[in-house]
Amino acid sequence: MAVPKKKTSKSKRNSRKAHWKHKAAVEAGKALSLGKSVLSGRSNSFVYPQDEDEDEEE
Repeated sequence: MAVPKKKTSKSKRNSRKAHWKHKAAVEAGKALSLGKSVLSGRSNSFVYPQDEDEDEEE
């Protein structure tokens, strides 16, 4: 027979939510850092195709 589960405490719920948000903030910081390095042209860890027209203009 089905038995109801115990209620999760507010502190455990808040802890899980804080951990999830912290992980998202860390990933957002990494993405921002990568975007800045790509725009500045100093990126070594990110490879992306460049058009031949862009190389000729510079």
